[in-house]
This record gives sequence, structure tokens and C-alpha cells, in this order.
Amino acid sequence: MPRRTFETDTPLQALLVEQALLLARQLEQTAADAPDGHVLARVEALAVPAGREWTRQAVQAALQAQAQRAEKKGRPAGSAPAAARRLGRRGTPRGMS
Repeated sequence: MPRRTFETDTPLQALLVEQALLLARQLEQTAADAPDGHVLARVEALAVPAGREWTRQAVQAALQAQAQRAEKKGRPAGSAPAAARRLGRRGTPRGMS
């Protein structure tokens, strides 16, 4: 099988590609090791929780990267007072209190 090269633009993309390749290798090995009649069950037992964990880590890494970008930029000046003026006395948007 020909080898492929993947290029990533961000640390998050690199992390996800590496984790996807690792999971693919684990799924292939699990399928190869499973006895006849048990391949689907064994692969699914690995894939479902691993997929959930992969997704959780992807979301966490994306949120952390966004938080770091926001910290570098700093908070927008004056955003809180503008939001406060739009709220009524009870803290709800005007016209809804």
C-alpha cells in the first residue's frame, strides 16, 4: 500500500490526525486478532468508546486553543457596559420583563 503524507496547519489538526491514525491501527489489529464470528463485536467494543473519547479530546483541545487566542487578544473594551444597557431592571432583555 502506498504511504501518504498529511500536512496540518494547526496543533489541533496534528493531534487529531495522529489520534485517528492510532485508532485506525488499533481497529485493524483488533479485527485481525478477533476470532471468526466476533470481529464486529470486538471492533465495535473498541471503536465506540474510543470515538467518544477522541471527540471529547478534540472538543477540549479546540476550546483550549480558542481560549488561548482570546487571552492573547485581550477582552474587548467596553463590552460589559453596553450589554448592561440592553437589559431591563430584572436582568432580562428590555421588552421581556
